[in-house]
Amino acid sequence: MRRSTFSLALLVITLANVSLTAQELKIRGDTTIIPECALLETLWEEGGFTEGAAAGPDGSMYFSDFAQPFDSGPARVMKFNPASGEVTVHSADSKMSNGLMFDRQGRLIACCASPLGGQRALVEIKPDGSVAPIVERFEGKRFNSPNDLVIHPDGQVYFTDPKYVGPEKLEMDSFDVFRLDPDGSLSRLDTGISKPNGIILSSNARTIFIAETDNGTAEAESNPDAVRGRMTLNAFRLNRNGELGRKRVIVNFGDQLGIDGMTMDSAGHLYAAVRSADVFGIYIFSQQGRELGYIQTPELPTNCCFGKGAESGTLYITAGGGFYRVRLKASGYHPAVAK
Repeated sequence: MRRSTFSLALLVITLANVSLTAQELKIRGDTTIIPECALLETLWEEGGFTEGAAAGPDGSMYFSDFAQPFDSGPARVMKFNPASGEVTVHSADSKMSNGLMFDRQGRLIACCASPLGGQRALVEIKPDGSVAPIVERFEGKRFNSPNDLVIHPDGQVYFTDPKYVGPEKLEMDSFDVFRLDPDGSLSRLDTGISKPNGIILSSNARTIFIAETDNGTAEAESNPDAVRGRMTLNAFRLNRNGELGRKRVIVNFGDQLGIDGMTMDSAGHLYAAVRSADVFGIYIFSQQGRELGYIQTPELPTNCCFGKGAESGTLYITAGGGFYRVRLKASGYHPAVAK
């Protein structure tokens, strides 16, 4: 399969005028993963630009919502109750939170991006919705625009730091992946990736997958002078000390749009938000990069995450300004709380 990643979390959506009804959406793939009767259910479509789906300890689902345009209001974190179907505001001003994940202690950890007053930090979003920075700088320099994260069962937080939009001046000289250890030490990892975006762990926590999404600019995707770089999905073995092994490119997306955020099921299948203008949606891959399934979304997708408890077989999806779900035969893997 040949596709490419260009538009991602926090990009102004220039292609988002494409919209499909539930009846027009296509869902196909391995019937051991996707039931023949699978349907995408609309839960909420009142957002500006949604991102960062995450399952809470109580089974509630959380997701980021950015106002569009970004300067028209603060970004929020929303909370969805699967039992009641109610969507409420968890954090009214999330400081541009993007990727979200709960850790083993039940804390909501977020990557806060840069545009227009964003925190530019890895933060904790407290139960009262307030935002507390965890780490904001590396070697004295502010991060570019933290984008996505994954939390290892041992407590290390891996997060990506690209930049796609916003007028903020960059202090870092590259786009990188960082690891924050439980003791507070912060390391920049050698990935060989020019611009990292989505990140997820394998279901045995021995391999980390990172989307490379180099749109050639740190400003707006409409920059006419931007020259795209590599658009790939990469796998790295994790060493015992948390360092990365040799990079393996498992999917090359070529000149098409590609992956934003990702999640994993307990059987080791990858679920990736592919933003190809031609065939966008959630793609299911093996860890070797073989396509196993496809779930079309009404608009360009950004991220996905399985629920917990009774919802462990339900895949929740952020796309456009909405929040959706589809019930599958798979069961989700949540690395931060895995035993």
